[in-house]
This record gives sequence, C-alpha cells and structure tokens, in this order.
Amino acid sequence: MCRLAAYLGTEIPLENIIAKPRHSLLVQSLDAQEAKLRVNGDGFGIAWYGHAAEPGLFKDVLPAWADTNLQSICRLVTSRLFLAHVRAATTGATSRDNCHPFAHGRWAFMHNGNIGDFARIRREMEMLINEDFYALRRGTTDSELFFLLLLTNGLEENPRAALDLTLSQVLDIAARRTTGEKPIRLTCVFTEGTELFAFRYADDAAAPTLYISECLDHGGRAFASEPLEGACARWRPVEQGYLYRLSSTGVEQTPLAVPLNSAAEPILEAAC
Repeated sequence: MCRLAAYLGTEIPLENIIAKPRHSLLVQSLDAQEAKLRVNGDGFGIAWYGHAAEPGLFKDVLPAWADTNLQSICRLVTSRLFLAHVRAATTGATSRDNCHPFAHGRWAFMHNGNIGDFARIRREMEMLINEDFYALRRGTTDSELFFLLLLTNGLEENPRAALDLTLSQVLDIAARRTTGEKPIRLTCVFTEGTELFAFRYADDAAAPTLYISECLDHGGRAFASEPLEGACARWRPVEQGYLYRLSSTGVEQTPLAVPLNSAAEPILEAAC
C-alpha cells in the first residue's frame, strides 16, 4: 500500500505538508503506522498548481527519503493546491511511469489500494476506455487505468457521475470475471486545480486509511493517509462510501451510488 497527502488553501511551501510536520508524508514513507507495509520506497510523486491551469509534475523511482532534490524542491516551491504520493508497489513495476500522481490536462489523480485480480479484469476495463484517453497510457498500474476510465466517463463534466459509473463498471466486471476472493480497495484523491475530491471504497469494507484535517496553522486544509501531526482532534477519518469535495468554501460529503443506492442530502461544513 501507499501513503498520500493533498492540500488546498493559502499558498505555502510544499515542505509544510510533505517534510516539516512531525508525521509528514516523508516520515510516513519510512515509518507508516496505519498500513500493511511500514516502508513505502517504490518511488514518489508530486503534482502542484501555480499560474497555469495544468499542474507541474515531479516523479521518480527513488525512495522519497533518498532523493537529494526532493527536500530542496519542497522548500522552494510554493502552491495553493498540491498532491503528493509515496508508493509501495502492488500492481506494476517500479518505474517513473507507474508513480503517482497521474495527470491529464488540468486533472491530477492518485490512489492507495488495489483492484483485486486485476490481471483477470484488466482487458475488459481497457475496452471501456476511449481511444484518445487510452493513447495516454504510459504505465501498467490499475491506478492509471482507473483514472483513464474516470476521464472516459466524463470526469471533466461531472466528477460525481463519472466516479459512480466507473465504480459500477469495475464492480460489474469483477463480479463476472473473478471469484471475489481478492477485494477491490480504493482510496483516491483527485483534483482539477481548484477543488479536492476524495473517497474511500472497498467491497470488503476495509479501504486504506484517509483523514481530513480541520483548519491547519496556515489556514488551509488537507487530506492525508495518516494525520500529519500524529493523532489529534483536528484530524478525522474520511468515511467509506462517500465522495468528499473540498473547496475554498468548505467540504461537501455525499454518499456514493455504489454501494449506497439511496439519495441523501449533502453534509456541508463551514470553510476555514
């Protein structure tokens, strides 16, 4: 499994999330406390937004703690919105193309977890992807394929509808092609550069961890696989089966159509 973090708020150095906190993403890459593997050393990546609509990307196959450029970049680069990911490979070789986040246009996406029996369902998933999006594929992970399927299903126009359709398709294929012994576990964060979307879903109700912060010291908010300050009151778990939409005005939480098939009023929280 992997560890990830995402930030939205006032412009800050990347190191305020990735390197400085007591239990920063860099610390988690060496000593994760809420994952099967404590070490996440199969590469890392950052996607950050600045003056352009499309994000900047920095990815490599070195362990995050071993890259001599990473801490310098995190100290000097500032951003109002960014994603960061450290990888423990489950599907796909250790390569730069398999490192998260994945990006297309203004969208960036990262994932922790795995699609069980991916080898059995990969071909049918691939057949659902629009030719133009499939041509963008560079790696071999289930994560990148899930992102391309989201794009095919209208992520640009309606993120919620695209996610519901994509989950339904993957679950349907898995039900027909696999024995169901290997679970589908998805904890994902994605963005178009102004808002953060996040969800946890698992068909065995054991999705990898994700937390959302209250207002941080610099006024922004974050998602992280584990609280960046260690256990404390201003971090709470992201509930499974919901899509979280974090913007400058607050966070909206709505149930996914899969597995929750009933409509519900969104839960709205105040902004910082």
